Amino acid sequence: MSAVLGVVRGFVTVHAVAVFGQPVFAGGYLVGDYDMLALHALGADLVSYLGLAQLVPAALLWRREGTRWPFWASLLLVLGETGQYFAGLAGALDLHLPLGVALVALASIMLVAIWRTGARQ
Repeated sequence: MSAVLGVVRGFVTVHAVAVFGQPVFAGGYLVGDYDMLALHALGADLVSYLGLAQLVPAALLWRREGTRWPFWASLLLVLGETGQYFAGLAGALDLHLPLGVALVALASIMLVAIWRTGARQ
């Protein structure tokens, strides 16, 4: 395993954990724990920053080893998370909730794929 692949795996793992936490915080808020909304907002910032940071080692993996899919999957996550962020700020729950489900699914698939396949092209 290359060092760059190890860094990508680390970012994908931490990013996925942050994405998985978001529905937990939102659910806590929806059942009446209003302090969870602040955690959900903080989590949104964290998820966004992690997604952007993940693009860098994914681009390096593409450049050094020719493995493209982690970059494109990361970019798709970042684009979706950007839409998710602004939908949440706007209170557009009709977009925010299903997009959140899609982002959790994509983060899950990426997490399994990066660890299982050895990041084959």
